Amino acid sequence: MNKSDISEIPISEITSKELEHWKRSGKDFQLIDVREPFEHKEAKIKGELIPLCHIEEAVNRIATDQEVVIYCCCGRRSVEAIRTLETKYGFKNLYNLKGGLLAYAREVD
Repeated sequence: MNKSDISEIPISEITSKELEHWKRSGKDFQLIDVREPFEHKEAKIKGELIPLCHIEEAVNRIATDQEVVIYCCCGRRSVEAIRTLETKYGFKNLYNLKGGLLAYAREVD
């Protein structure tokens, strides 16, 4: 499968409002930030930092027994992380935070 084929695969997404509902309701899920450390310090929503460039090294830290929401600033890097994890490692429980932190700031904060 080449890169253009991978970019056509649909991914599951969650909106900022849905994520906030999950957080407030106490839902058990993992939240992963794939931004760089300097970005993580600036603004965060309490996600575990696993930068995109290290996502494959950290595959054993990503839950397979619960839903996992992956986010970045605007949603591009998180989509890339999800596509890598789904195609190379068979994950089926991943959600992209639609619009990333920018959307979260607009819709929730």
